[in-house]
Amino acid sequence: MKDGPDIARIGSLIGDPARANILSALLSGKALTASELATEAGITGPTASSHLKKLMEGGLLAQAKQGRHRYFTLAGPEVGAVLEALMGLAARKGHLRTRTGPRDPQMRAARVCYDHLAGDMAVRIFDSLQARGFLTVSSDKGGLALTGEGIEFVTGIGIDLEALSSSRRPLCRPCLDWSERRNHLAGGLGAALLDSFMERNWLRREKDSRIVHISPMGEAELKKLFPAA
Repeated sequence: MKDGPDIARIGSLIGDPARANILSALLSGKALTASELATEAGITGPTASSHLKKLMEGGLLAQAKQGRHRYFTLAGPEVGAVLEALMGLAARKGHLRTRTGPRDPQMRAARVCYDHLAGDMAVRIFDSLQARGFLTVSSDKGGLALTGEGIEFVTGIGIDLEALSSSRRPLCRPCLDWSERRNHLAGGLGAALLDSFMERNWLRREKDSRIVHISPMGEAELKKLFPAA
């Protein structure tokens, strides 16, 4: 393709195994240092610096300096969405890592996808919102929108839609879940829901991991708010 976006460059940046590991580590939404990312990717510090420079130049990472340290994050939620979608595609086509472990079921149950909830519970929430007519496909490039009933529901559970609407970020966006291979909810609303559930102590992030633990109270309340479709 001679004209249009250069998807080959993005593909080559993500396609390198070390860079893919770096990007995957940042899906937790946490800012990490170069040395931490080197450890995650299993490479040396100088090699990590080279990869980080390429990812920065390609617009996939953002950097912040604090004191003597430099912290790296994904450049935005759209980068996280692409990574999660690629994980889903890889899983569907059978391109799976051979390393497994006891965390796999927990990762599938609930995890963080950049700044919103992913996994079985997140898909359940998405399906419940759609089944009750709270979400609908919008005319804007097949995106999602809250219906009138959906607006009443999310404001009723304490979500400040006025604040979210003032952001340039899409309010509702489908994100393909790599483990469930169906959509969960991303966008400003997806992030706000995760924050709200954590503030209520329904969810708890596992330290240094994307895994999210659901408390017994949280399990009961989420199933009440989002009954199975």
